[in-house]
Amino acid sequence: MYSIINFNSSVFALLFFIININCTTAANIFNSSVDTSCLKQSDSAKIRANRVINKNFDDVYIQNLHIATFGNEYFDPHKTSLVGDLAANFVLLSTPKLPFFFVFTPRVNGRLFSAHGAPVKSPSYMPGGTLFFRFNRDYNHPEFFSISYTHHSNGIRGPTLNSNKTFNTDSGKFTTNFYTLTYNIGKRIDKGDLIINRYDAFGLELHSALVGLGYSAALAGKYGFVRVNGQWNYNIQKAYNDAIDLNKKRFQNWQRIQFNFQYIADKYNDYSSLDFKKRLNLSLKYFYQFPAMQNVAFFIGGGYRAQDEYNIFFQDSYAYFTAGVASSLSFGNK
Repeated sequence: MYSIINFNSSVFALLFFIININCTTAANIFNSSVDTSCLKQSDSAKIRANRVINKNFDDVYIQNLHIATFGNEYFDPHKTSLVGDLAANFVLLSTPKLPFFFVFTPRVNGRLFSAHGAPVKSPSYMPGGTLFFRFNRDYNHPEFFSISYTHHSNGIRGPTLNSNKTFNTDSGKFTTNFYTLTYNIGKRIDKGDLIINRYDAFGLELHSALVGLGYSAALAGKYGFVRVNGQWNYNIQKAYNDAIDLNKKRFQNWQRIQFNFQYIADKYNDYSSLDFKKRLNLSLKYFYQFPAMQNVAFFIGGGYRAQDEYNIFFQDSYAYFTAGVASSLSFGNK
């Protein structure tokens, strides 16, 4: 009697298992044609989930694009009337179908010097492109990489050096090309009417001069061709009542703090590796956006340049203060 009861229990257990098994497992066990609608639904759900993640990561990448600024700097060794770091971001690849994001940035850095005739001299032309791709699937705690290429020149063909071997800052040619690999992590915090995003970045910048290509020969031993880059970005978005539909709210960039550092790691001019006055570039900016401003914010900031980023003037080292207006795709409404 006991064996019959035990047999029946085993049969019922087996039937229950078969009834509740998913269609994928059933097809594998019995190797027979079954209704695969649940397979199609599962695949569709996975595709949709991946596309939602890709779309949200595209928003993350936009928050980390280069910010254009226009205003003035103070305490530079060459006094200026206007300074502009103009960077338009052309997004060439952004689709939920792919986990990649590519942007082309034709950046131009110009300074209007406070001198007779108000010369701009030689702006820095810095066109480049950046490819972003995610490392995880959590856009509230994103991890992603970026690979970029940048050309930097002043568009002048004169001799880089004067006859006395000093650098020709009036009409001297400056050219370099570099590649940057950056690892980024972030964190999103939602607090009622606020969305806080923090991003940390750490990267390595390598110039093609290391393999003897794409640079002005006179820069060898005088200019940093290996650089360690870092950025800390703290961005706050605020919810505002919609101007038309008062029952709706829209999020807009409100405040941002951005800190950048760059350490020149290779040997140049026999400077010690601990000579931070000649190796460490620092920048800190604070941005504030009023509700009526679209893609634009006011900013103030300051920093220190061990090597000036302004092409042929790279030998200048100094502290500076800056203020003006900034623009970025990330300053728009959400």
